[in-house]
Amino acid sequence: MNIIDPNEVEFTAIRAQGPGGQNVNKVSNAVHVRFDIAASSLPDHIKERLLALRDSRLTREGVVVLKAQQSRSLGANKADALRRLQEMVDSVAVLPTVRRATKPTLGSQRRRLEGKAKDGERKQLRGKITF
Repeated sequence: MNIIDPNEVEFTAIRAQGPGGQNVNKVSNAVHVRFDIAASSLPDHIKERLLALRDSRLTREGVVVLKAQQSRSLGANKADALRRLQEMVDSVAVLPTVRRATKPTLGSQRRRLEGKAKDGERKQLRGKITF
């Protein structure tokens, strides 16, 4: 497991959007998180897979930008942003299993052809009856 070092993450406190009354206007509790993938201490294969992601949170320069504003607490928002960043890294850390093509079995081929013949016969019987 590749744990992100919090020292490699840049936190910026900003004002949250949305409802919240006067508290929203005077307290900067939302967090912008910037994580430079190339400058991080992650292994190279994970860096490559992160940079290959087609994600709107990833800039052209290879920086992940997240915004956390769910909580009224700055600490909780920082923890939430770090958790989401870690989930992003964990998602590319697991290699997808390689699919190996196999041939259909003789029995499955036979059942498929029997089904097709049965369907064709049923459709043939739907035609006009001539005497």
